[in-house]
Amino acid sequence: MRYNIFMVEIVIGKNEEGQRLDRFLRKYLPQAPLSHIYRIIRKDAKVNGKRVKDDFDLSEGDVLRLYLTDEEVVSLRGTRGKEKTRPVRKTFRTAYEDDDILICDKPAGLLTHGDKTEKSNHLTNQVQGYLMEKGEFDPAGEKTFSPSPVNRIDRNTTGLVIFAKNYDALKKLNGLIRSREKIRKFYLTVVCGMISEETTLTGSIEKDEARNVSRMTEPDTSESAKSAVTHVRPVLTGRIRGIPDTVERFFTLAEVEIETGRTHQIRVQLAESGHPLAGDPKYGDPEVNKALRDKFGLTHQLLTAWKLEFGDLDDDFPKISGKTVHAKLPKDFVQIRSEIQKSTKKSMGKGKRA
Repeated sequence: MRYNIFMVEIVIGKNEEGQRLDRFLRKYLPQAPLSHIYRIIRKDAKVNGKRVKDDFDLSEGDVLRLYLTDEEVVSLRGTRGKEKTRPVRKTFRTAYEDDDILICDKPAGLLTHGDKTEKSNHLTNQVQGYLMEKGEFDPAGEKTFSPSPVNRIDRNTTGLVIFAKNYDALKKLNGLIRSREKIRKFYLTVVCGMISEETTLTGSIEKDEARNVSRMTEPDTSESAKSAVTHVRPVLTGRIRGIPDTVERFFTLAEVEIETGRTHQIRVQLAESGHPLAGDPKYGDPEVNKALRDKFGLTHQLLTAWKLEFGDLDDDFPKISGKTVHAKLPKDFVQIRSEIQKSTKKSMGKGKRA
């Protein structure tokens, strides 16, 4: 047995309660290899003065002692504990909030998570800063938890993103999202061409990580291909005036519900079906996109995560149980929808006079 006069003491808080010891340590010591984590559990860790196994469930108030030097802990924690959430201007709209859940209405151009291109001003950072200002999140007092999103949407897709404000809510919401039974997600989009009836798009999607694009593929041709199911319901079809005769002038406003959550799923499947999203720079029609950019200044796909329907959640989240939450449609979306509506009303009016 290794004897060590050094010790770091961690008191388990509410946001760590229910985590397995090995999973807690993987987050608390992110620079430690998995083999090192298990060695620490075997030789250098005690909970409430006793040796425990790696699958031990931590409870609030438990005292975890790591028989490591301060220098070892700092090295294995890396930047965790040193980084502070930088205050950034809040650009999202609060669509819903209670003690456990925050639903943000994200604008176009904002990442849900940070990446190598943007490490500071992203939605997650804005949410953490917002909750810090309200006194609901203190990063210095947390060992492993930060308010986190349970769904994500593309940078230039607008609309609703759900955040968990505590660890218990995060566990429950992740389970609900995976089950896809009690939280239904609906999108609104404008696509090229006319869709006359409800349809369900199915197939397999493969993501090219290096290029950050997805494509439809046969399931047997790629181990990384994943099944995708998308339901499309047309709401409104019509023309947009001022679009050159040389390109598609008919458009459909459609409501979309996804059963699966593949990267760029809606954009890829609708493009494959012959109805690319208006303004989509990756999968859309370049000539249509240019015409819409010239007329409306549109530079991104018309897609918004516009509605969340919550089923019976009385046991877990009674405040949001049975509710429906809506996003606010962006100005360019409303403008283009209005153009389609005008042509539809004009056509109906001509029919009545005839």
